[in-house]
Amino acid sequence: MAKKPVKPVSQRNSLRTHRQIFTLNDEENKALNRYVEKYKVQNKSKFIRETLMKAIIRRFEEDHPTLFD
Repeated sequence: MAKKPVKPVSQRNSLRTHRQIFTLNDEENKALNRYVEKYKVQNKSKFIRETLMKAIIRRFEEDHPTLFD
């Protein structure tokens, strides 16, 4: 599979400018590192961001208002 060409920063439409920092305890960090190693995750930051956003979007979809309950 061919790699996508990388766009220059000036042409990107969604720059990540908002930094979020969180901390993990020893067990959480160990589990994350084990997962990354086992499943050969190449970009830990991207993995965490995508996993978090999937969980958020899934929750929004589950909690959407319905006309009939």
